[in-house]
Amino acid sequence: MPTLIHSTAVIAQSADLHSTVQVGPYAVIGENVKVGAGTTIGAHVVIEGPTEIGSGNQIFPGAAVGLEPQDLKYTGDPSRLIIGDNNQIREYVTINRATHTEESTLIGNRNLLMAYVHIAHNCIIEDSVVIANSVSLAGHVKIESKAVIGGILGIHQFVHIGTMAMVGGMSRIAKDVPPFMLVEGHPCLVRSLNLVGLKRAGLASTDLAILKKAFRILYRSGKPVTQAITELELLSDNKYIQKLHQFLTMSLGSQRRGPTPGKIFSGQKLTEFDND
Repeated sequence: MPTLIHSTAVIAQSADLHSTVQVGPYAVIGENVKVGAGTTIGAHVVIEGPTEIGSGNQIFPGAAVGLEPQDLKYTGDPSRLIIGDNNQIREYVTINRATHTEESTLIGNRNLLMAYVHIAHNCIIEDSVVIANSVSLAGHVKIESKAVIGGILGIHQFVHIGTMAMVGGMSRIAKDVPPFMLVEGHPCLVRSLNLVGLKRAGLASTDLAILKKAFRILYRSGKPVTQAITELELLSDNKYIQKLHQFLTMSLGSQRRGPTPGKIFSGQKLTEFDND
């Protein structure tokens, strides 16, 4: 329907927009862009391709989506950005394509990216993730489903943030963040289970109880991280414990060289958890 496209919008001939897509004033949509049904593109939005955007998304004014990666290794390859359905991409969010041919930056479904968020090349954002204002993700960051990222913080390249984790605002994230945990600070440390987020996600009381036991083993026992992870394997066959064990084991061999450490209490003295 022509009335859904503002007369000042500039749309490349090769762009493939569903007939129900709305495009606001002065938006620019480039070559090799595909946009699904019911997506709304606000004023002054810029979308470059190759980019594929699903249905029901809201892209607010000033966002820059699918532009070239900010990576010195980029040589002009036709890399991609793929965005799923029902995402909210707020004002002045920037999302870059991947670096090399046949690679993709991936955004899943039902995510909320608040104003001024930057998603760099080759990042993966799964589903139902909330990223608050002015958060910058470096390249190759992965954020699993239902994680919540507080505002005004930076995440180092190749960091992996687990499902249902909560990252407090104004933190510095340089190591992997285990699932189900609440982390914050500078340096960033695991503070507790993300109990509010876990309850909102509908975890049963039995699941919460076993995760509390796991938390005490990891962050209150004073045991080296490798020993604590081994004990998790023996703790339970609960699916959340299995997820936590798998994540931590992989993190030890990752480019970030292990998960975010925690703190343990020893009498009245607060001592940093041994992450070696």
